[in-house]
Amino acid sequence: MTTVPGQVPAAPPAPRHPLDPEPVRSTKARAVFALGLIGALTGFFIGGVVPSTIALTLARQARREAYASGGFLTGGDRLRRGERLAWAGLVLAAVAVVAAVVVGVVRLANAPFGHDYAPNID
Repeated sequence: MTTVPGQVPAAPPAPRHPLDPEPVRSTKARAVFALGLIGALTGFFIGGVVPSTIALTLARQARREAYASGGFLTGGDRLRRGERLAWAGLVLAAVAVVAAVVVGVVRLANAPFGHDYAPNID
């Protein structure tokens, strides 16, 4: 182990207590990733809002549990990826709604207004 001059070397890690649980991957992190993926895949069809919202809610709970576990719950990488996918699903749903509103407004602007008489009537 090399040390930088003027820097104090880090203390060795404390020995692990035999009754400490083994680190395990969080099942909520797996669920967040799956729901985020579903939300991203169906986001443009507006159906991704529900799984994305559930994924973000579960991600918040999973972060709290991981913090409270003191490092014995792993899966932070899946959690981050799931959150990104969930946000992408929500953004895609918002883009779809905005696009539908713009298309609707443009179609209304081209629609005839007033009475639509036959071409041979003055």
